[in-house]
Amino acid sequence: MPSSTPGNTGESGESGNTDKTGKSASAAKARKAATTTGAAARTAAAAKAAGARKAPKAESHLAMVRRARRINRELAEIYPYAHPELDFRNPFELLVATVLSAQTTDLRVNQTTPALFAAYPTPEDMAAAVPEEMEEIIRPTGFFRAKTKSLLGLSAALRDEFGGEVPGRLEDLVKLPGVGRKTANVVLGNAYGVPGITVDTHFGRLVRRWKWTDEEDPVKVEAVVAGIFPKSEWTMLSHRVVFHGRRICHARKPACGACPIAPLCPSYGEGETDPEKARKLLKYEMGGYPGQRLSPPADYPGKPAPALGNR
Repeated sequence: MPSSTPGNTGESGESGNTDKTGKSASAAKARKAATTTGAAARTAAAAKAAGARKAPKAESHLAMVRRARRINRELAEIYPYAHPELDFRNPFELLVATVLSAQTTDLRVNQTTPALFAAYPTPEDMAAAVPEEMEEIIRPTGFFRAKTKSLLGLSAALRDEFGGEVPGRLEDLVKLPGVGRKTANVVLGNAYGVPGITVDTHFGRLVRRWKWTDEEDPVKVEAVVAGIFPKSEWTMLSHRVVFHGRRICHARKPACGACPIAPLCPSYGEGETDPEKARKLLKYEMGGYPGQRLSPPADYPGKPAPALGNR
């Protein structure tokens, strides 16, 4: 009878299984290593390719100035009717309307000032106003208590220090309560024909998007832009840039795909680039809607804004 050798048989069978398992494990390790090596190689290749790409050539100051002036020329063709979007008939009305425009829209100011100027047509009348009565009139513009205080103060100053007339010098205007450089430049440029750059939120946003400057402070922005353009362009440049900011180059979602100056904009793509979707973002006359003035200039192609309570 043949002898049985369990140990040998068992060892022989276990050894065969171990060989197979070992081979499988080795193959799996090899595949994993190959995969890891391949991924690492691809990552390294991508990094090398990215490093090999040349960064965009930095724009020289002269090139930026030329591009900025071309943008201004293009905007002049797009908005030949650009104008201050506050209704006014004299320097006093423009000064008051500009003070009221802080933290609200020009439309809301234009809807509010008819009643205000009917009640207080001159600095003398406004200086003598009962604060609570003025507050009720200008309430729709917001911050009506602070604005009432400013209007009473500047009206009294005009009456007492300037013979009831709005001064035509920057240094005099900025001394009036509630009047800063922006307001002063609006009045000088549009009531007296004195060139000025108006740096509001729209203007500051666009000049930074266009890489004219990276300054945030309005006074510094004004100084930089003043060095790019001749003084004769300052007032109209301000209108054109603000018009573009309100109609196309919006703060949250600019209509890049409908922007006529997109080829000149280094920030193209921050907003909607699809032409059809972008067109739906256009505002005021560019989108077929009323403008902000109840009494716009004769050459304005859009519709007049409605009076208070009709919108």
